[in-house]
Amino acid sequence: MSNSHLRLRPKAKTGLVHDVTPASAGWTYVGFALHKLAAGQVTGGEAGDRELCLVLVSGKARISVDGVDFGEIGERMSPFEGAPWAVYVPKSSEWAVDATTALELAVCTAPGGGDYKAKVIPPGTHPRLTRGKGANIRHVHNIMPEDDNSAHSLLVVEVITPQGNTSSYPPHKHDQDNLPHESLLEETYFHRLNPPQGFAFQRVYTDDRSLDEALAIEDGDVTLVPRGYHPVATTAGYELYYLNVMAGPKRVWKFHNAPEHEWLLK
Repeated sequence: MSNSHLRLRPKAKTGLVHDVTPASAGWTYVGFALHKLAAGQVTGGEAGDRELCLVLVSGKARISVDGVDFGEIGERMSPFEGAPWAVYVPKSSEWAVDATTALELAVCTAPGGGDYKAKVIPPGTHPRLTRGKGANIRHVHNIMPEDDNSAHSLLVVEVITPQGNTSSYPPHKHDQDNLPHESLLEETYFHRLNPPQGFAFQRVYTDDRSLDEALAIEDGDVTLVPRGYHPVATTAGYELYYLNVMAGPKRVWKFHNAPEHEWLLK
């Protein structure tokens, strides 16, 4: 089994299951944490100089920001059961989450800035998109896309990839600050599988293969994408959910396709 530093296994079954910081990842912008709470348990914190997107991967919770109670939100009890609820938390804010059912809470973070307001992002805020064709179909729920004018640097999106399909494919990268052609964005993937005993594969690699890792992905894993291409492949009988967090010097998602595979788009 690979012991890649790019694939992080859950470090606990409950409580703080993942805790990726820029320091732990060895990069600059993206942070990602995952909390698994029982009904009645609470978590929260101070945003400090970072902005947050709280994504209810599964379950319901009462969420407040700077003492403003947004009430109980959430409806799906599995990430495979429809669109997400989320809350944006601006920098310098205090936030609190009180689980009202079993809860899987993702805390997506990036450098904060500007004068953005805390808000609930309910299902349907952005339409579900279907990308690709044939065995390259996947279903996309944007939570914080680049055109929502809601954040300083955070980009957050969920994707469901059906069994036997590829995703983030043809392989693309976004590791050069070279707009309008390509933007520099670090990225994390948080993976869930349905049924959960399944597995998928992800490759993270650069053109010169100075980085080239093939990862076996299991339910609950996180993949770090510091640079390079990062396609995903599912296996027969198992659908894959992933939650992406991206951030970089500019809040723009402009990717570069691997030229040798670009024919797949024609």
